[in-house]
Amino acid sequence: LATENDAERLRQAGLPVVQITTGTVCHLEAEMVARAMQHLELDSLDLLIIENVGNLVCPAAYDLGENLRVVLMSVTEGEDKPLKYPTMFHSADVVLVTKTDLAGAAGFDRERAMANLARVAHHARILEVSARAGDGMGAWIELLTAERRKLLPAEDGPARA
Repeated sequence: LATENDAERLRQAGLPVVQITTGTVCHLEAEMVARAMQHLELDSLDLLIIENVGNLVCPAAYDLGENLRVVLMSVTEGEDKPLKYPTMFHSADVVLVTKTDLAGAAGFDRERAMANLARVAHHARILEVSARAGDGMGAWIELLTAERRKLLPAEDGPARA
């Protein structure tokens, strides 16, 4: 909400980043994103990722103009999150179940998590990933690449749907 810590880590990795600090507001709004985008060279980007403020309540109700809504569900926070925050999970096109390398230590019940996701986000694609171990990252990159390809103009015609 108020720091640039995450943005600075991404900048150090060589990525173009614009931090949007929201102060006491619990979500981003489309106007905030539009203002931030003015500070980017959009023609040089292959992909624009908008990370909303880190809770699972407020952001669900706000359309930021994204082509793909991704919700992260950490195994360390438990398998009940889809039931606790149904609006957010129902709005997701993709759910990334993250930190899967910690599932055993966290006592994560995968079967229950998948059942909860099926109840609330039955339409969403679900990927299980561990950034630390690299598990599932290939599938995540493939999904992003395929989604991006859908938005590119065809060689001899308009953009594909």
